Amino acid sequence: MFAVAQVLKSNGTDGELLVSFRGTDPEDINVKEPVFIEFDGLPVPFFIESLTPRGNNRALIRLTGIHNLKDAEEVTGRQISIEDDGSSEEETSIIGWTLLDGTGRQVGTITDFEDIPGNTCLYVDTTGGEVLLPFHEDLVIDINEETRTLTLTIPDGLL
Repeated sequence: MFAVAQVLKSNGTDGELLVSFRGTDPEDINVKEPVFIEFDGLPVPFFIESLTPRGNNRALIRLTGIHNLKDAEEVTGRQISIEDDGSSEEETSIIGWTLLDGTGRQVGTITDFEDIPGNTCLYVDTTGGEVLLPFHEDLVIDINEETRTLTLTIPDGLL
C-alpha cells in the first residue's frame, strides 16, 4: 500500500471529504480503482464516487459507503492509500503523526506540509486551531516511526 492522501475534515453533512494529497496530484488518481482506509489495522477498500480538485494538492471527494457526517468524521485524520504497483520509492509519510515539542509535550497532529523551496513547513492541528511551523533538519530532535511521533525544537512565539 502507498499513502497518497490524508482526510483533513468532512465537508458538509452528506459525507463529502476534504483531502490533502502527498506526492500525487488529485487528477492522477484512477477513480476506477479502489482506495483504502485502514480500520483496526486492516485496509478497507472504498471507491471514489466523485473527485473535485481544490488547488494544487487538495480535493473534495465522495467515497462509497460514506454518506453522512457521522461516517465522514470516522475517517477524518486517516490516510488514504492505493495499492503500490512497485514503481514508487519507499516513502514514510509523517502526515497523521503526533508532533511533540522539545520538552516531550504534545503539540498536535501533523495534517499536511508545504514544500516551499528553502522553507518546508508543517501544518499542525492543535487544540487552538491549525498552525504552520517550520520543518528543518536542524529543528528535528527525534523521529519515532514505531510511535508515529516527531519531536521538534519549536522557536519561541510560534505556538
